[in-house]
Amino acid sequence: MRDVIVAANWKMHTTPADAGDLARTIAARTRGEGVVRVICPPFVALAAVRDALAETDPDVGIGAQNVHHELQGAYTGEVSAPMLAGLAGWVIVGHSERRRDAAETDEIIGRKVARAIEAGLRPILCVGEQLGEREAGEQVDVVRRQLTGALTGNDGTALRAAGLVIAYEPVWAIGTGRNASGQDAAAMADAIRTIVADGWADAAPGLSVLYGGSVTSANIAEFLTEPSIDGALVGGASLKPDEMAGIVARAGLTAAARGAAA
Repeated sequence: MRDVIVAANWKMHTTPADAGDLARTIAARTRGEGVVRVICPPFVALAAVRDALAETDPDVGIGAQNVHHELQGAYTGEVSAPMLAGLAGWVIVGHSERRRDAAETDEIIGRKVARAIEAGLRPILCVGEQLGEREAGEQVDVVRRQLTGALTGNDGTALRAAGLVIAYEPVWAIGTGRNASGQDAAAMADAIRTIVADGWADAAPGLSVLYGGSVTSANIAEFLTEPSIDGALVGGASLKPDEMAGIVARAGLTAAARGAAA
């Protein structure tokens, strides 16, 4: 069975003073069977969240929102994979906001994936198209290019062992209140698995594909009723315990149904 995953991307929100309390509250509100929960706070709050969850719910994973593509060097303000040891077990790589704001290329993102795997971090690789690309019918080609650029040079066996996760985030649906339909997201999830199977066959079995793009407790069911979607990368709603409780509860129903059918 593929992992059912709900990952919270807090983006540039919370401080070390309040992140621990929020993490504890979310952990307490989302306990259940079958769902892998991950919280990704800002770098400065990783230790606070780690310590809070160690006391209350160590089953919740901790992720970083980014990692540098080099192990060390003169890169002011950056954080390398070895620096995350003991602070995080997961890392988001290639988020559309990093591609946009930091001009990250697919080649750089691929190097980040490699550094994450070397450090024992489980990567959540983000891919997705712009609105114009979707309207032109180019979304699969765009995602194929992103996956090829990011995964070339990485061994399929190593990707599978690292537990590679792909998050499909249509860029036009992030922070806009607009989201893709469940059918559209499922079609892309199928395309992602085909692309990975064609180029990195060993990584395809068990590959979890998440949806990310204005996910809320009100719309999550539309995505999780699709057999090809295995959870969500949650942005703004992940800062709200009630929203996270609803999202994880719905993910739990999907996990239970898949377990019963296995």
